[in-house]
Amino acid sequence: MCGIVGISDHRDAARLSHLALFSMQHRGQESAGIAVADAGIIRAHRGMGLVNEVFAGVNLEDFRGRAAVGHVRYSTAGGSRIENAQPLLVQSVRGQVALAHNGNLTNAMALRRGLEERGAIFHGTSDTEVILHLMSHAQGLPLDALCHALRQCQGAFSVVVLMVHDGRERLVAVRDPWGFRPLIMGRLPRGVVFASETCALELMGARFVRELEPGEMVVAEGAEVHSSRPFPAARSAACVFEQVYFARPDSQVFGANVYQARVEMGRQLAREMLGAAVDMVVPVPDSGMPAALGFSQESGVPFQMGFIRNHYVGRTFIQPSQAKREQSVRMKLHPVREVLEGKRIVLIDDSIVRGTTSRKIVRMLRKVRVKEVHMAVSSPAIVAPCFYGIDTPAEDQLIAARMPLADIARYLGVDSLHYLSLDGLLKSVRTAAGKKPQPPSHCTACFTREYPTDVPQLLPLGRVGRSSVLLPDAPTAAEAT
Repeated sequence: MCGIVGISDHRDAARLSHLALFSMQHRGQESAGIAVADAGIIRAHRGMGLVNEVFAGVNLEDFRGRAAVGHVRYSTAGGSRIENAQPLLVQSVRGQVALAHNGNLTNAMALRRGLEERGAIFHGTSDTEVILHLMSHAQGLPLDALCHALRQCQGAFSVVVLMVHDGRERLVAVRDPWGFRPLIMGRLPRGVVFASETCALELMGARFVRELEPGEMVVAEGAEVHSSRPFPAARSAACVFEQVYFARPDSQVFGANVYQARVEMGRQLAREMLGAAVDMVVPVPDSGMPAALGFSQESGVPFQMGFIRNHYVGRTFIQPSQAKREQSVRMKLHPVREVLEGKRIVLIDDSIVRGTTSRKIVRMLRKVRVKEVHMAVSSPAIVAPCFYGIDTPAEDQLIAARMPLADIARYLGVDSLHYLSLDGLLKSVRTAAGKKPQPPSHCTACFTREYPTDVPQLLPLGRVGRSSVLLPDAPTAAEAT
């Protein structure tokens, strides 16, 4: 996952890009950067860390230019190092190119090996650099070279590209034929913008126009905008995990408001649990809050904030190491004993990946003498890795791929464990979009192991249990302490 932005035909392109990156900081916390075109020259500033850290002491007024691209990075292909920070900027016989990429190329390693055998020298380890090398080996003008490069790529690529050739500045936005990652277009009073999420438009003061279609390329040159479809059509495979976890709740992604989709997931989860005998619904903040509200509304069980969150700690899922994730959990959440002690609760979270975070949270609850903990997850069990830009790990690290449901519940220390069904998840997303039921057009590979494209060799799938199980022998509060 990453966040990208592109702006054309606006005198404050760098400043607006900076604002957009702030609004999409949740999509990546490892590095940030902006590239700006001015008078036929592209300049870039990149660095490791959060947006405010990377641009501390940088005077954006010095980054004059009417076209810019920006990026916040969350590494899934390539390590967390400055060489992989984006936008990547290169100089070639076709002029300068600055490229920012959201997604993962599933055939990146094969393409890279072929390029290296032809003499290409790579500076970093990200799959994004493969696109630039493919462009350098293509014939024709920069736009033709970009099309030639992307036609060889498989997997997820939502990209914004700033090109300067023969004194002409172009901003190009492209979405892969499967439409894995979001990419939207907006309008300013003067200028056109592209971004990963609609929340970026709000902060820039832009008006939402539409999402780019899968396989669409939009070229902005000054105030002129042209659209084309240079790629073969493919089955739509929008990543449903955007709605489950990654996108900001106030964004509209794949035709649905994210907040409304998550509330509906909670409603559907309550229907599937058929009235658990509990005293309160408690979310894991902040990711579980919309679903917990929906669960409470549907079930009639009171909603309570059983945890207080320290908002100065980032998102634990996208921390670059397991040790940092676990440390962040301890720093981020604190249970409220006076609310929780002696109560039977439904604990709502959006997903369980490795299970280590959920286990620590349940232990916190047991230490404040919660009577019963029934965990409900507003997505199906994650049983397979993602190869398209979500950093779900290898199967041997996915708890639902290694254990049946009863063993997962014991490991977590909960009295019962319930997952939202896949049909319930897809129904929730369709309901939020306000559309009639239709065949799924989302990628659900992390839940089903059914990948829309060829992917690297997978490990054998572990056993997966039913969607709900009750454990009478879960550890008590005294045992947990």
